Amino acid sequence: MNFKILSLFPEVIAPYLSSSILGRAQAAGKIRVDYYNIRDYSKDKHRRVDDTPYGGGYGMVMAPQPVLDCHKAASAGLAGRTCTVYLSPAGRKFNHDMALWFRQSFDNLILLCGHYEGIDQRIIDRVVDQEVSVGDYVLTGGELPCAILVDAISRLIDGVLPDGECYTNESIASGLLEYPQYTKPATYDGAAVPEVLRAGNHADITRWQREQALAKTWRVRPELLNTALLDKDDLLFLEQLRLEALEAPEKKVTT
Repeated sequence: MNFKILSLFPEVIAPYLSSSILGRAQAAGKIRVDYYNIRDYSKDKHRRVDDTPYGGGYGMVMAPQPVLDCHKAASAGLAGRTCTVYLSPAGRKFNHDMALWFRQSFDNLILLCGHYEGIDQRIIDRVVDQEVSVGDYVLTGGELPCAILVDAISRLIDGVLPDGECYTNESIASGLLEYPQYTKPATYDGAAVPEVLRAGNHADITRWQREQALAKTWRVRPELLNTALLDKDDLLFLEQLRLEALEAPEKKVTT
C-alpha cells in the first residue's frame, strides 16, 4: 500500500514511520510512505498557508490553494483505488474494523494533516473522501493521528508482521482484550508466572488464555462482548463471573 502524507510538519512523522517494523516494511517494499510539505506549494511570497476565518473566530484556517495544489501533486500518477483521508476530531472514530476496511478497499491512502483551527471547507468538499478521528479530544495537528492510521493499517498487510496470527489473535482484533503475558524468569521479586503456563499442557494454556481474555474484557470493556464470537464454554465462564460479582460486589474478580 502507498501512503501519501500531506503535512506542514512531515519531519514530525517520518522518524516514527521509518523505525522498527514499519521501517523494515518500507525497506522490503511492503508499504511505501511519501511526504509532501504543504508549505512547499504555497504561492504566497512568505509561504503562508493559512488566513483568518470569515465570520470571525479564534485562530487561523488553512487556505485552499496550497492544500489543493499539494493534493494534486500527491495524486499524480497513482494507479489503483485511492482514498483521501482528512484527520479531524469531527470525523468517524477510527477502530480496528476501519483499519481493516482501508487495507482491503484501497491501494493508496492520501492522508491530510490539518493544523491551526482546521482547513477551509472547500478542501473537504473537493478532495476529501473520509474524515477520521482517533478519539474525542483535540490535538495540535493531524500528524499524530496520521501516524496511528499508518501503523494500524500497515500491520494488517501481508508480510509486515512475521505471522498473520500476530494481528488476528491479538487484543481488539480478536474481539476481546488480550490475556496477560509473561516471560522469564519464572519468579521475579516474589511474583511467579502462573503455574498453568509452566506446566506445558497446551489445552490448559489455551483455555486459561481465553478465560483471562474474557475476564479482562468483562471488567474493562464489557461492550466488546456484545459483538465477540463466544462459544458455550465462554458464556458459562462469563455467567460464573457475574455470579461471583453478585455474591461479593466489593471484591475484585480474579481467575
